Amino acid sequence: MMLAGPAVAAWSPPELAGLVTDTRLAEVSGIAASQQTPGAFWAINDSDSAAELHLVSATGSRLASLPIEGVPNVDWEDLAAFTYQGKRYLLIADTGDNGGLRDTLSLIAIEEPREAVDGAQLLPAWTVRFRWPDGPRDCEAVVVDSVAGKILLISKKRVPAEMFQVSLRPERNTVQVARRIALLRGIAQPSSADLQRNQIYGRYRSQITSASLSPDGRTLAVLNYGAVYLYPRAEGERWSAALRNPSSLDFPWMPQAEAVTWAIDGGSLLIGGEQTPSPLIRYRLID
Repeated sequence: MMLAGPAVAAWSPPELAGLVTDTRLAEVSGIAASQQTPGAFWAINDSDSAAELHLVSATGSRLASLPIEGVPNVDWEDLAAFTYQGKRYLLIADTGDNGGLRDTLSLIAIEEPREAVDGAQLLPAWTVRFRWPDGPRDCEAVVVDSVAGKILLISKKRVPAEMFQVSLRPERNTVQVARRIALLRGIAQPSSADLQRNQIYGRYRSQITSASLSPDGRTLAVLNYGAVYLYPRAEGERWSAALRNPSSLDFPWMPQAEAVTWAIDGGSLLIGGEQTPSPLIRYRLID
């Protein structure tokens, strides 16, 4: 039986949702819509920053910063919100590896607090440790498919980008080996004009910096430095079949686009950058 393909969504032009100027949000590398505070989102900073979760308003103002006990920020690169066994969680991806030197990486699950009190300390609920099957690589994009009980990871520098998976809640506290399940097709690569304009930055524009899974689990949003790529998945379809022929949303130039999240209602996408001040760009689904 043929699977019915998902309809192509219509999106609004990009709009400026806000501006991040707080110095404690100087290097945002991942954002995720809050499931407890409507309209707000959580953010993390990149490597060598404090091990904190920051609650941020829809316009970019920092509302609270919550330290996480016993968890170093080696190279935090993405953040995902998910619901598992009736509880609401955030997953921090300590998966960055620019130099290709890390043997074991960590994915840290934290139960989202019902009320974000500035300075209140958080404890990890559990930590997933894993390694790549064929040696180190950089990874800045992670989502959680809680229905399948899997964490999906997307490599940054390989062409085409690769999708791997590990168990969300492994039975034993062992180091998992990530399993490659798909390749991401349709990501535009730098043109000769891009490379001529900037030989260094031009090479990086196509590299994947963040990802977010829609609340219904049907559409994967994948971010790079120039666009958001949308991969809809038909009911029952495997990711290996769905990651082809994406649609894309180009956005105005912004410094180092590194973070993307769906809104909790699935009606919009929010994009943030890794430099301060950084604009927040929003796209809205058009009915």
